[in-house]
Amino acid sequence: MATVPLRGRAYYFDYLTKLLLIGDSGVGKTCLMLRFSGEPFQTSFLSTIGIDYKTKIIELDGKRIKLQIWDTAGQERFLSLTRQYYAGARGILLVYDVTDESSFNNVRQWMEDIEVNGPDDVNKILVGNKADKDESKRAVSTSRGQALADEYGVKFFETSAKTNFNVEQVFFSIARDIKQRLAESEFKAEPNTVKITKSDSTNAKTAAPEKSACCGL
Repeated sequence: MATVPLRGRAYYFDYLTKLLLIGDSGVGKTCLMLRFSGEPFQTSFLSTIGIDYKTKIIELDGKRIKLQIWDTAGQERFLSLTRQYYAGARGILLVYDVTDESSFNNVRQWMEDIEVNGPDDVNKILVGNKADKDESKRAVSTSRGQALADEYGVKFFETSAKTNFNVEQVFFSIARDIKQRLAESEFKAEPNTVKITKSDSTNAKTAAPEKSACCGL
């Protein structure tokens, strides 16, 4: 575990974690990132061109985790650029718009892209954004989102960047899963301790001690 103390507690963290926000253009990835980083919701944003990121330090179970949150462009013409940023990612939030059927259908394509380009052990979470919208405007039900998440064996959240619904919860959830995975990896990486068997212990007790030449004992 790397601890990087800088000037005061505000800069100290136990883990550095890179998160990716991926999904189709217009599903609200930028809004989710900005909301979580403490900025107010805005009704209009220009589509992200290429990449943008924010950082935020959170506390989990007594550990401080610095999150680098990368917001990738969802347009297909930037997909090759997006692939460059899978390297080093420890968590991926795959976002779709609950009012946009095509963004939900494209989740499978994004999952395939993660499988091909993402790290083998990366944590994933499925996010259905814009859950504040009226039911009449919904194209994807909560049950369909949950079913797809269950199919891929990942957690599922519905969020609203506009109302701040579940925004903090979804980032904390994936950060906690990553922290647990890293802690388990560190535990497995510890060197094995030397075990003394009963016979070894007995031999150690009965063995005659070597005489010291300098003391004449």
